[in-house]
Amino acid sequence: MSRIRLNQEYRNKGGHRFREHLEQEHTQEKEDFFQKREKFKAIQDKTWELAKVCVERAYPKDDVQMAHYLQDKYPNVNTIAKDSCFHFGYMGKPEEQDEEDKYITKHFDFRLNGDHDGTDRQDDMDSYQPQSRDFGYAYFRDELKGKEGCNPDITIEMEGKDRNPHEQKYKDANDKYLGFSSGRDNLTSYSAQWDKQYELDLIGREYCRDRQIAVSREEFKTFEMWQQAKGQLIMAHYKWIKSILNQMKEIKMGLKGYKYLDEMIELGTELGLSISDAEIIRCNSGGLVIYNPKNLAERIKGMKNKNHSREDKIKERMLYEKQQSQSVN
Repeated sequence: MSRIRLNQEYRNKGGHRFREHLEQEHTQEKEDFFQKREKFKAIQDKTWELAKVCVERAYPKDDVQMAHYLQDKYPNVNTIAKDSCFHFGYMGKPEEQDEEDKYITKHFDFRLNGDHDGTDRQDDMDSYQPQSRDFGYAYFRDELKGKEGCNPDITIEMEGKDRNPHEQKYKDANDKYLGFSSGRDNLTSYSAQWDKQYELDLIGREYCRDRQIAVSREEFKTFEMWQQAKGQLIMAHYKWIKSILNQMKEIKMGLKGYKYLDEMIELGTELGLSISDAEIIRCNSGGLVIYNPKNLAERIKGMKNKNHSREDKIKERMLYEKQQSQSVN
């Protein structure tokens, strides 16, 4: 029976199957992302309880109720605003490492698309960072992945590339589905549901920078730890998907060099993916070097699970020293 030649349609179909397989694999990178995502909500809720204590200490409930009363009574009084982000700060101590005798403050935003670097950009769209939405893409990745037209990994996939309509199309779809844009027309509106959990009535003007709230150094460090956990979740998502993209780059180079369908099927078998020629032909989608499927599979396998325990490193070092000793003898 003659061998079936690979064409671009078959390569594309195979590429999609490889990507699906890599995302389903249980790897250290994936497990790290899943664990950080699972634990984050509890960290956010606990930190929010501390935020409520700090805010209500600065704005006692009785004062807020009185302000509500006056605002309801007089049409020209507008002094109460709901807020989910706060400028917390404390006086630095020269005796502490990396601190000066000055007021230290940061912006802490509990909203779904809130920045996680401590910078307040609410009224400065020129300095707005799209990365602030990466948390929502990471936390609600499964929901976005299951929604046609959305791609929660688009920011990572487009890293280092010029912005283009392809990228913007997916970001617009993501933002609409999460409720970052056109939220009122979106019945799911994950953003609205999330943000509503983290709102407090405050006395003052519209912008939270006008309401500096004093906290202790220990409280400030707790807020920083929460903010870091948010950034670590985003980074775990990045590392997992980046690992998959690096593997897919190798796979695509291999597929480009293969001439026959059975070579792609062999590569899949070596990587633990079962593909049949009937599946590829039935479904709908010339490198200079021909990659040996077995060798390429080993190369790709080595691109994940890079975290080595202390015990693994000791074993590797002992093996290295043994090999060196044998070579000398």
